Amino acid sequence: MAETRVLKAQAREGVGKGAARELRRQGLVPAVIYGDKKPPVTISIAYKDAMKSIYAGGFLSHVLELDVDGTKHSVIPRDYQLDPVKDFALHVDFLRVGKGSKLNVQVHVNFINEEASPGLKRGGTLNIVHHTLDLTVDASNIPEEVTVDLTGLDIGDSIHISNVKLPAGATDHSHEEDVTIATIVAPSALKSSEGGETEATEGEGEAKAE
Repeated sequence: MAETRVLKAQAREGVGKGAARELRRQGLVPAVIYGDKKPPVTISIAYKDAMKSIYAGGFLSHVLELDVDGTKHSVIPRDYQLDPVKDFALHVDFLRVGKGSKLNVQVHVNFINEEASPGLKRGGTLNIVHHTLDLTVDASNIPEEVTVDLTGLDIGDSIHISNVKLPAGATDHSHEEDVTIATIVAPSALKSSEGGETEATEGEGEAKAE
């Protein structure tokens, strides 16, 4: 689990489009903290801090400590809006993380031991179906990644979530049955060769039928 990041913020009173525009003119990004059966708290974050956090990677899958005028809040970013033209932050939503909370997060998949895969050594290609997995995890123990070992996998083999050891406390949250994470597919040259043989065989069968 990664070290908890700290993000400074300040409480704000004004709400609505006008107040939000004024905050942005001051170099601040409007945001809100909600959830955990507590009333929402409207806040603002320095623009440079918000953008740095958003583009640091894994923004929506890491618990943060929001320091709002000295009061600490354990939260996870749930959504953010970017200007479609200028690509700067317009608003951020934070969900409170209570003790013992379970969260649904996207966790990165890391593939290892490619050199130990007979299929890849023969020229096959790793076709990645899911770069991330939708998991339910303990808020206090969000994994950085899920490791998939390619050792022994040959052309035509598939890796399903049931074949992978998920991090402690994590369960699959997707709506697919036994999610396919990746497959080892044949190189194009081999596909063309097999296709040519199939066509030739079919042609012979038609000739005999005539």
